[in-house]
Amino acid sequence: MPVQLNHTIVHARDREETAAFLVDVLGLEPAPVFGPFRVVTLGNDVSLDVLQTDGTVVPQHYAFLVSEEEFDQIWDRIKSRGLTYWADPGHDKPGRINTHDGGRGLYWDDPNGHNLEIITVPYGGWG
Repeated sequence: MPVQLNHTIVHARDREETAAFLVDVLGLEPAPVFGPFRVVTLGNDVSLDVLQTDGTVVPQHYAFLVSEEEFDQIWDRIKSRGLTYWADPGHDKPGRINTHDGGRGLYWDDPNGHNLEIITVPYGGWG
């Protein structure tokens, strides 16, 4: 079998809030509890295992490849929540999206400062 990403741990100050935020904004199924985690499962069976921590949360970057329709739905949820979004990872272009590789993309932050991204075309295009 080729190597595949199965899951990654997302540290959060509030496990419940973070999992609910991800599920809501991305339009995913509710995140069940598995041990100390809330398991947010993505469409390709990779999961973001949200773990509450009392320590400092070091912001990470999580990028999601979505369809054009999903992009519109997620973007609408971002705007309806009044979240700031950017066209770039450095957050220098607020309120804009990008059109890299012929697709669309944008960035926004979760409650812990994790930099989230949605794109409709993978970097470098479809090959």
